[in-house]
Amino acid sequence: MSKKAESTSKKISETDQNLINPTGHFSMVRNFQLADLITLLNGVCGAMSIFSNMRYLVSNDPKDLYTAMGFMPFGLFFDFMDGRVARWRNRSSLLGQELDSLADVISFGVAPAALAFTVGMRTTLDTLILTYFVSCGIARLARFNATVALLPKDNTGKISHFEGLPIPSSLGLVAVLAYLVIGKGLLHADQFPYGVIDLAQLVGVDSKLGQVHAFTLLFAIQGTAMVSKTLKIPKP
Repeated sequence: MSKKAESTSKKISETDQNLINPTGHFSMVRNFQLADLITLLNGVCGAMSIFSNMRYLVSNDPKDLYTAMGFMPFGLFFDFMDGRVARWRNRSSLLGQELDSLADVISFGVAPAALAFTVGMRTTLDTLILTYFVSCGIARLARFNATVALLPKDNTGKISHFEGLPIPSSLGLVAVLAYLVIGKGLLHADQFPYGVIDLAQLVGVDSKLGQVHAFTLLFAIQGTAMVSKTLKIPKP
């Protein structure tokens, strides 16, 4: 074996080796670490939030909307805990890294966008902006996975900063939505501050294609900040 091959094999953990060369049935599940299971709970919270949003669109019961919002902080809790458990047990893997990104896309990308759609941000421009927001989240996580090995770390293995806003910061928008919906009793985006902006009047086209809710623009700003290269956010 060449020195390069030996060096590569040393970098692969025992858990990753078991994934590459599985033995027996359900080998992937048996190779899950405790931190991986916690990460999956993050994704479960995101999925449950999305389903609760769907249920609200059918039932029109505000409790379903409140439930959709309630699952997201639990997703953040599990996202916060998985890395700490992995460092505590000194057991991490490439599988865990990928699980974390996929769960984050669901809980902090798709779920907030689904919530925005559910409360009324449904015009053509609204949906394009929400799609842009989710796409930025996906791109931001892909960049992180590709560059995390090169970023400076402390002696515990934690990176010193994030490039661009981390995707869980989208829960700041969810918190504002929760305040407007629960605190102010505004169940539809048309009732939010500044309501609907009719951009079509500026260019003289069909108004239905030019309408956008003011709050949706915050998702555009959030998405842009997530993929920013120059924005450095210290990691707590």
